[in-house]
Amino acid sequence: MFSVMVVEDDAVARRLTCQVLRRGGYEPIPASDGNEALSLMDRYHVDLFILDIMMPGMDGFEFIRTVRGSRFETPILMTTAKGSLSDKREAFRAGADDYMVKPIEEEELLLRVSALLRRAKIATERRLTVGRSTLNYDAFSVTEEGAPEQILPQKEFLLLFQLLSYPGKIFTRRQLMDELWGMESETDERTVDVHIKRLRDRFAGNRDFEIVTIRGLGYRANPTGEEKK
Repeated sequence: MFSVMVVEDDAVARRLTCQVLRRGGYEPIPASDGNEALSLMDRYHVDLFILDIMMPGMDGFEFIRTVRGSRFETPILMTTAKGSLSDKREAFRAGADDYMVKPIEEEELLLRVSALLRRAKIATERRLTVGRSTLNYDAFSVTEEGAPEQILPQKEFLLLFQLLSYPGKIFTRRQLMDELWGMESETDERTVDVHIKRLRDRFAGNRDFEIVTIRGLGYRANPTGEEKK
C-alpha cells in the first residue's frame, strides 16, 4: 500500500483528504504543517506528498525547497486556493510535480495521485519483465526471448507499460487518457482504442501477455495469455 502524506493546516480539509485517500486504497499520513511533516519523514516512508501552500511556520514553498534541497525526489502534489499563473509557476519552479486548485474533486485527486505514483515507479524501475519479455523504458523497446528487439512509438510503449505494470487491473479509457495524454488533453478517448489495436497487431505472436477488452469498462493486460476473450 502506498503511503501519502497530507500536509495541511486546516484540520477539516486534512481529515477529509485522508478519508478520500483511504477509500482509494492509500495509507494517509496527516501533518498539520511543514515542520511536522519533516519530523514525520524520519519515522515513516512516504511515497507522495499532498501539500498545501498557505501554512503557518513553514509554508508549502519552503517545504518543497527543503525537501528537494535534501535530494528527496518523492512526488509532490500541491493543493491551494491560489490559482494564478504566477503561483503555479513558483510551485513548479520550487519542485512541485502537480498542482490542484481548491475546491478539489475527489475523483480527480485520486487520478492525479495515481498518475504521479505511476510516473515515479517508471522513473525508478525503468524496466519491466513479463515472462520472457522485457520492456525497457529508456529505449521504449520490448525484447522477447528469441525475437528481435522492437522499438515502439512513445505512447504505445507507455500504454503497454502501464497495463503490464498492473496485470489484471482494469483501466478505463479515461484513466489511460488522463495518465498518458494528460488531463488537459482534448484528444478523443477513442485514441486509446487505436493504440490498443496497434499493440495487439504488433504483439499478436507474443506468448507472455495479451490485452483484453472489458466490455463497457476498458482494458486490462493478462500475463501468459490467460483468460483469452
